[in-house]
Amino acid sequence: MDEKISLDAIAQYGNAYADKVLMGFFGSKDRITGSEILTLCNVQQVNLFVVHGLFKSWKEENKHLRSPYFNYENPEIKEALENLMTLLSNNISIDQNHFEPLLKKAVSQALLVVFDPYDFFSMIITGKDNKLEVESFKEDIKYLKVNKAPLEKMLRKLEEKGVKEISGNEAFSILDQILEEVGFNPEDVEAYLEKFSTVIPLDANKFYVTPPQGDDDNTSGQLRPLQVIAPPPEPPAPPVVIEKPKTAAPNPPPAPAVNKPKATVTQGQNVPSINETLIRQGKPAIAGSFQKVAKIKDSLSINQKFMFTKVLFHGDFELFSKAIDHLDKLDNMKSALRYIEDEHAGSWDNESEEFHEFMELVEKRFA
Repeated sequence: MDEKISLDAIAQYGNAYADKVLMGFFGSKDRITGSEILTLCNVQQVNLFVVHGLFKSWKEENKHLRSPYFNYENPEIKEALENLMTLLSNNISIDQNHFEPLLKKAVSQALLVVFDPYDFFSMIITGKDNKLEVESFKEDIKYLKVNKAPLEKMLRKLEEKGVKEISGNEAFSILDQILEEVGFNPEDVEAYLEKFSTVIPLDANKFYVTPPQGDDDNTSGQLRPLQVIAPPPEPPAPPVVIEKPKTAAPNPPPAPAVNKPKATVTQGQNVPSINETLIRQGKPAIAGSFQKVAKIKDSLSINQKFMFTKVLFHGDFELFSKAIDHLDKLDNMKSALRYIEDEHAGSWDNESEEFHEFMELVEKRFA
């Protein structure tokens, strides 16, 4: 099964990277300027996220200037505030203590958009209070240089429709359509691995974890939010991959040892069906307690699509879409189980939360 990204692991590396950069710069200087921020790190996305953090801080400070006694909507006042922002941006001066949290947050955000753009997308478009403000969204994209094409297309659609604000669910739906239209493929990570590693050696495999079964401790594999983003779903159970049976042969040799043991199928052994797996694990059918859905495709949230694509369909969004379309064309649960068993079950972890959530949607379709 595909492992999930760990924000703890990203933050740990991000802090180490930032500490090394801070040590190198503030070893000889007391404060950092705006022009120095733009060239501070060898990963330009980190520098841009720092500048974006400063801009957002300015906007928050600007809110405190509001007063019931003055008209801040007056054009001259607005112009004066814009001029003040321009003046301040040319006079950035930050000491190490205040700059450190900005840099560490920026590094973590840059790592996330490089190594897990799907979760980054879902986080950035949720906005505040599950609302996406188009103007703020536009500013966010301005400082984004990695994997930004789908978000740019989404912004164009929103601006063409004259939308100022939409709900997070609507934003998910629009982005989902765009990802399907463009066949989005994340940028290659190799160049970023090299750049980060020149400062602190980076093993990207450490960003992905599979916590032990039954471990409810948040310190092991739990996806935790960065400072301004919502937490992703709970971590999955350990991988148990059911492989399809091979042609029987007399006296087969014992299977060789592997680093990550899986529930493989020996020759001559019956493979548990999807339905048998659900029964064996004590997962009750839900058809009698949930309202039927007309189509699985229409009932999926974008978070589910990202999750199923990444975990069950190995990051292949086209394969995922074809599977959903095929399931929606079938007439009954028996046919659906047969299709899943024949085409996909061999590479799925039948004990994972993603597997059971997917099968619940299938049951709802044929309830």
